[in-house]
Amino acid sequence: MINGYVIGESLRTGAVFEPEGLRIRKVSRIDVSRSARDGQPSTWTFVEFETDDSRATALSQALAEALEPDMGWYSDFLVGDDRVVVFAGKVFRYRRGDAQGRAEAVAYGRSVGTPEDQLDWKE
Repeated sequence: MINGYVIGESLRTGAVFEPEGLRIRKVSRIDVSRSARDGQPSTWTFVEFETDDSRATALSQALAEALEPDMGWYSDFLVGDDRVVVFAGKVFRYRRGDAQGRAEAVAYGRSVGTPEDQLDWKE
């Protein structure tokens, strides 16, 4: 079972994020003013979801198409022993504990403007 979240404010204007089989677990608003970078809102809407492992590729593609390309927004989730990190137009999938795979995703995040303290997904 895939459990993950997407930040509502990370979706580009006009995007529709509706992958088949996605189930919403919780929606919450959190003050992130201490870690938000210039241009990011100080309050984020976290949309927690779940779906079946078999939908990982479709979910990744839907996120890659819906995420705002500015400011390095991303979403990440686990599928089995793999970590999936999705940026606008780019998907990274690597085995948990794979330092090189994680480093590639982090380097890409830095290259598209993800603030250093937001490159904090877990292994």
